[in-house]
Amino acid sequence: MSLVRLNIKGISYSQTQNGAYALILNEVDGDRKLPIVIGAFEAQSIAIALEKEIRPPRPLTHDLFKNFADRFDIVVKQVIIHKLVDGVFYSSLICERDKIEEIIDARTSDAIALALRFEAPIFTYKNILDKAGIYLKVDPSKDDEDTASGSEDSVLVDDILSGELEPAVAKDDYSSKPLEELHKLLEAAVANEDYEKAAHIRDEISKR
Repeated sequence: MSLVRLNIKGISYSQTQNGAYALILNEVDGDRKLPIVIGAFEAQSIAIALEKEIRPPRPLTHDLFKNFADRFDIVVKQVIIHKLVDGVFYSSLICERDKIEEIIDARTSDAIALALRFEAPIFTYKNILDKAGIYLKVDPSKDDEDTASGSEDSVLVDDILSGELEPAVAKDDYSSKPLEELHKLLEAAVANEDYEKAAHIRDEISKR
């Protein structure tokens, strides 16, 4: 079976599944999207990895795994989403140490959070993309909205049926605040580990 490379399109909030977030993976050489519902912690961890400018004061679990792996010369070479059963995606980490390759089973959300930290490519099999891949008309203005919270890894049914991703949550209005205050708010949000708020503030600072 041929592998298809994916990249991360973004994270979107489910309007009908309370507290659920969809991780949207995009076919690199095509237009199909692979939506996956992810857990709260994993969504936050992925969002932080995508936001290079936000650094938690203490390492998250996936950061700890990366630090541990670096210390013992373990490299995650790639992630493969290899199975889809009853709407649940199954993934593997392809790791290498001392030129010996190992395959480790992982939840898809964890695997992708680690792939970001190791800068490892993400793949799935063509038959999985044929089965679960969809075409979504996503508003480009919503692409940068990073969010976190959710349930288990599964197909996000309501986003598939609606054919369009809705914005995660309404952002606070930071446009009227001076730049100096925004920097203070950003520091406070990171210190409080409110990374969703920090991402919104960072976006406003970037606009300035």
